[in-house]
Amino acid sequence: MTLAAAPLAQLDAFVIDLNRASAAAILPLFRADHGLEDKGAGKNLPRDSHAAFDPVTEADRGAEAAIRKLIAERYPEHGVIGEEYGEDRPDAEFVWVLDPIDGTRAFISGLPLWTTLIGLRHQGRPVLGSIGQPYTGEIFIGSAAGSRLLSRGSEQAIRVRECPRLTDAIIATTDPDACFDGAERGAWLQVRAAAKLARLGCDAYAYAMVALGKMDMVIEAGLKAWDVEAAIPLIEGAGGIVTDWRGEPIGQDGGQMVISGDRRCLDEALVALRRSAK
Repeated sequence: MTLAAAPLAQLDAFVIDLNRASAAAILPLFRADHGLEDKGAGKNLPRDSHAAFDPVTEADRGAEAAIRKLIAERYPEHGVIGEEYGEDRPDAEFVWVLDPIDGTRAFISGLPLWTTLIGLRHQGRPVLGSIGQPYTGEIFIGSAAGSRLLSRGSEQAIRVRECPRLTDAIIATTDPDACFDGAERGAWLQVRAAAKLARLGCDAYAYAMVALGKMDMVIEAGLKAWDVEAAIPLIEGAGGIVTDWRGEPIGQDGGQMVISGDRRCLDEALVALRRSAK
């Protein structure tokens, strides 16, 4: 069943409140003493594994706790799935999917490329999502009603741009050496060779740049649900597409993902990516 416009508008406003609560927990610790812990320590993973160094900070945990507290107060019947504190009623009609700091490596390096990802499922389907960057004062929000950017007191509708050819595309991934296996890396390199420009290390901020019409494609692998779900309504609300490496819809478990502003550009990239699809 499609979510009606009135409750969607109320939930949209609530997402802004969640972003503000998260920002209040995170910003005092950015470029400060953030209590770093390595969740990958002791797992005996290869040094080139993406999970070999898996940082988490007091800011990650404090932000997710603040978001969960607000959800519990306002919508106690809703479920929550979060990176730091796990699942609570994941089969509820409404389920929030949270990554309090996507890009913790950027966060601990003092780079303002980390974001807060807040997604909402209704009956198992992503219907509302936001990507917030409080240091730059930006909240990108999207749903079937459209996507927009809130920034320093102003608000504007946002839209992906046309890019019919991969040779004209600006593309991104987080870290091809750490995030892709051998076959995936080969597929990335083939797409990279065709594209006009590639940027690395932007994490989910690159998703927002596709929605804003500044980049054309993001290719990722090994993602969890909280890395993906906030992006789907934002990108689709801006006119873009989110698929797996086969060109099919992303499942609830994450995995391989392609975000594209133009279906024609996506189709060109999928020629290479399908060979390494899982």
